[in-house]
Amino acid sequence: MSVQFGIDRLLANADLRKPLENKRVALVAHPASVTTDLTHSLDALIGAGVNITSAFGPQHGLKGDKQDNMVETMDETDPTYNIPVFSLYGEVRRPTAQMMASADVFLFDLQDLGCRIYTFVTTLLYLLEAAQEHGKEVWVLDRPNPAGRPVEGTILQSGYESFVGAGPMPMRHGLTLGEMGHWFIDHFGLNVTYRVIEMAGWKPEGSGKGWPTDRIWINPSPNAAAVNMARAYAGTVMIEGATVSEGRGTTRPLEVLFGAPDLDAKAILAEMQRFAPQWIAGCLLRECYFEPTFHKHQGELCSALMIHAEGPHYDHDAFKPWRLQALAFKAITVLYPDYDLWRGLDFKYEYTNDVLAIDVINGGPSLREWVDDPSSQPDQLDALADPDEAAWRNDVRQHLLY
Repeated sequence: MSVQFGIDRLLANADLRKPLENKRVALVAHPASVTTDLTHSLDALIGAGVNITSAFGPQHGLKGDKQDNMVETMDETDPTYNIPVFSLYGEVRRPTAQMMASADVFLFDLQDLGCRIYTFVTTLLYLLEAAQEHGKEVWVLDRPNPAGRPVEGTILQSGYESFVGAGPMPMRHGLTLGEMGHWFIDHFGLNVTYRVIEMAGWKPEGSGKGWPTDRIWINPSPNAAAVNMARAYAGTVMIEGATVSEGRGTTRPLEVLFGAPDLDAKAILAEMQRFAPQWIAGCLLRECYFEPTFHKHQGELCSALMIHAEGPHYDHDAFKPWRLQALAFKAITVLYPDYDLWRGLDFKYEYTNDVLAIDVINGGPSLREWVDDPSSQPDQLDALADPDEAAWRNDVRQHLLY
């Protein structure tokens, strides 16, 4: 049986759409908000007679044209349908009263990556909170978590909340956004009319291990170019808090463990294999070179390690991207003890102040402290993460829909 995403089921079933009759409906979408035949959800819903009165774009915009972080999108008017398109990553990140007044029901149809720091998770929370305040409904048209069910990372610490840290969850959360909405409502005690249009036929542990093999991958953001990236992202996103390159300015960003002109990838891989070989399981690491056309180390030849969590090299249950990335950082500090690895306080990450970007990203300082401690060992990082991962699995079990 092929997998039907939430949008496909809504379009195929008039009974599911019936509660939308005589309602003003808004759509939160991006380029990956498409049906099985790759029709954009905005076109498909309007074609099905749904009264779409506004649209919303998250980070990178409804069109997905904004390349980097902290590049804002302005509000505009859709030239085809003459409806307002509001930006949730521009002058505001929380929907305003004016935005919420544009519709009665808000359809949330974003493809996620299964990682806390991917900002669509936080956008969902902000929309739920605004819907509670203004008496609106929120429906999530559910889509797969391409990283699947595995959970990894320490829980975000209190005080480290941000636009990339919506609440106390680990880096790799294992939920669909429909499930995450239920957790938000439960955890934050929200009183909001909420509905999930569930997928049909999606099995998290099926042949695709998260991403259905019969569906085409569309970039939900410019640097999410492949399922391999979605699997690796819960680790590689932490490079945004480091001075080494995550591969922006190349064709395969966020699929490398590092890239830098002054590092030796072969030596770092050997140190990783010596220090914690168990954290390299589930994927293949390949030495490579790249020259970024923009961003960190622009125009310089970088030595790098590429992650292949795909094909015959991928073991879904063994792959641990958060630990793998921590291991790469650790190997760099062992071989290059004076290396200036972390971006400083002068680098403002997602509108935060006076906190290192790596700590914002990881949701606290514990991973950085483990990397920087010359005496730390793998079991000490496991001791930090294992209890948090178990607690999260237990916390969200009641909200699993698949």
